Amino acid sequence: MADHGYVHKLKAGRPGSPILFVLHGTGGDENQFFGFGAELLPDATIVSPRGDVSEHGAARFFRRTGEGVYDMADLARATGKMANFVKTLAAEHEASEIIGLGFSNGANILANVLIEEGVFDKAVLMHPLIPFRPKDNPGLPGRKILVTAGERDPICPPPLTQALADYFKAQKAEVDLEWHSGGHDIRQNEIAAVGRFLGK
Repeated sequence: MADHGYVHKLKAGRPGSPILFVLHGTGGDENQFFGFGAELLPDATIVSPRGDVSEHGAARFFRRTGEGVYDMADLARATGKMANFVKTLAAEHEASEIIGLGFSNGANILANVLIEEGVFDKAVLMHPLIPFRPKDNPGLPGRKILVTAGERDPICPPPLTQALADYFKAQKAEVDLEWHSGGHDIRQNEIAAVGRFLGK
C-alpha cells in the first residue's frame, strides 16, 4: 500500500485493539519486522512502513551525512511525517493503544517522534542512537518504553544508549533496559524482553 505518505504493509486487527507500527533498520523494508509484529500481537493492527529516503539504495527514514551524524533538518521533516502517519492510521482503525517497535534507524525515528511529539503509548527501541541531547517533553510521563542494546555495539555506543534511557526516565516515562553481550544484532534475550514488555 502506498497511501498516507509511506509505502507500507498493513494487517487490520480487531476493532478496538492496539495498533503496532514496526520500523525497519537501514537497508530493510516493510517486510523486515511485519511477521514478528503479527506474532507479538496477533489481534492488533500491524503497520510496517518503508523508509522514504534512499542511502545508496538502502531504505532509511531520514538522511545522515555519516555514521551517527544526522541531517537534523531531514530528521525534523521525517519526524513530523511519521507522527502524522501514525496518528492518521491509529484514528482510522480506532486503536485502543498506539505501540511502536523499531530497530536501528527505525528505533531512531521512533525515539525522535517520542521526544518531539509523544504519540506512542508504548515503544520498543532496539539499538537506538540519539547522538544529541533531546529537549524536555512534558507529555511523556507514564509512557512505557523498552530499550534493548548490545554492550559491544559499534554503531550505538552503550553510553549513548544509557543516556537515552536516562533521558526518558527524567521525563517520567516508565523505562526498561535490556542488554546483551554482543553488538548491533538482535539476540534471543531481546526478543524475550519484547514479548514480556508487550504482554504487560
